[in-house]
Amino acid sequence: MKNRERAVVISVFVVLVFAWLGFLLHVSPRFAGSGLGAVFGIAGAVLMLLPLAYVLVKRISFLKERIARYISLQTWLSIHIYTGIIGALLALIHTGHKYVSPLGIALTATMLLVVVSGIVLRYLTPFVNLDLKDKLLLLQTARGDLDSAWGVMEKSAAEKKGLPKLPPLTAGLGSFGLDSPPGNSAGRVTTLAQGVADLEYSIRTDELLRRWFSWALNIHIVVSVAFYALLTAHIAAGIYFGLRWLR
Repeated sequence: MKNRERAVVISVFVVLVFAWLGFLLHVSPRFAGSGLGAVFGIAGAVLMLLPLAYVLVKRISFLKERIARYISLQTWLSIHIYTGIIGALLALIHTGHKYVSPLGIALTATMLLVVVSGIVLRYLTPFVNLDLKDKLLLLQTARGDLDSAWGVMEKSAAEKKGLPKLPPLTAGLGSFGLDSPPGNSAGRVTTLAQGVADLEYSIRTDELLRRWFSWALNIHIVVSVAFYALLTAHIAAGIYFGLRWLR
């Protein structure tokens, strides 16, 4: 189910990311104000308001204790994702690819940023965390093997003489699959040390990505607040000018 959910969300996400470029091929100046355009706009706005329910349930302990008994937070998160991304797609259709007003352009831009940051947090962060956990376990094993090989090498004075004089060169050959002769514990130590160094570098990279994703969460929250403020202004402007037109 998770794989299917991921495939569906990523597919809609890809369509959404590239759909806004439709203005290069098609512009419908009057669609947003038409009856059908209004239906798309209202439906999109309602769907994009529903994700707030997940935020409220997650942050307010009173609601979390009572509502989580019937609907789990994981289900609320799925609703949060589906309604947000489908609502954004409907809102993009509502624009008719007419990007003229500063309010409309800002609203569309923040909407896309909210969706992109949300997808990154939902699907990339868990992957990096799991990858980091696996690499830490592998590093622990690799360090144990390295300590063991080093202990074997230290027991033999002859093996000490077999230490390569150019460790970088030996490590470089090892990376191409050219290992030391069989039984040479010095070569094994060099190969294991290179493997440990590669793992440590990869772990530092994952930790850097995890810090970036923590920033992505802050960006997601800030941009979401800006988006809902712009959405409120857009709805208010639509009601105001719509009532003026009726007069």
